[in-house]
Amino acid sequence: MQIYLPIAEISVNFFAILAMGGAVGFLSGMFGVGGGFLMTPLLIFTGIPPAVAVATGANQIVASSVSGALAQWRRGNVDIKLGTILLIGGVFGAILGVQVMKWLRSVGQFDLVISLAYVTFLGVIGGLMLAESLYAIQRQRQGARPKLKTSRHNWVHGLPFKMRFPRSKLYISTIPLLVLGWLVGMMVALMGVGGGFVIVPAMIYLLRVPTNVVVGTSLFQIVFVTSLVTILHSTSNHTVDVLLALMLMIGGVVGAQFGVKAGQYLKGEQMRALLGFMVLAVCLRMLSDLVFTPDELYSLSPLLGASK
Repeated sequence: MQIYLPIAEISVNFFAILAMGGAVGFLSGMFGVGGGFLMTPLLIFTGIPPAVAVATGANQIVASSVSGALAQWRRGNVDIKLGTILLIGGVFGAILGVQVMKWLRSVGQFDLVISLAYVTFLGVIGGLMLAESLYAIQRQRQGARPKLKTSRHNWVHGLPFKMRFPRSKLYISTIPLLVLGWLVGMMVALMGVGGGFVIVPAMIYLLRVPTNVVVGTSLFQIVFVTSLVTILHSTSNHTVDVLLALMLMIGGVVGAQFGVKAGQYLKGEQMRALLGFMVLAVCLRMLSDLVFTPDELYSLSPLLGASK
């Protein structure tokens, strides 16, 4: 069953889009990730213009993150003060990212930039994740115990403009928080990803935020930043396809339920290794599109995107 997407200006198979949303939702439920870094490339592979894929992906992240943020709020795992500082940086990053995207579309270079960014980004993240998980599996087979970090302070804790965060029991500088929030805002605007896979490790290992507070605080910031990005893309770039986002949300909600159940049968190291393989597979697929000669040497999509 074909459905015409008014913003993307192409017809897509309804069940194929539902299946795609379900597959990413399944991975989200299994691995505990937002799935935006997989959803945007998959949309591009199906012929969705990259600008629409990025903006619509951000729209879907809003829906998927709200439920998680509310659940974490009920458990008391959200540091509102710390999340607000991250949000301030995220707002500036989102505004700048949307304007950069608008400029890149006007010069017809957004498709190339987003492909290069994803190849680099997915290659680094997937490679590190796979290497770490395989190393952990090897150590587990050898019976080695994980190393415990005794130091709770690093160079970040010596920076100025410190502030107390009672919920997280921290007294740290606001500078790294603002920079981290700004980075996530830029990633949401330019790549259509939530940025949780960046902000969560940074908060745990760099800022020493308690693990039970990290996920909830990250989701709190991501909900508002992705909401802002969706509004800005819709009003400034006109690239949010609500019909496409709705189909992806329906599939994602159903797929996530099965993913949660499937994730119970895998160990943490095995799950990270499997996700690493998937990320690298998507990276290689996007790299092949950049390297190999396309079947159609000419395309009107950049001109159509710039004219909107």
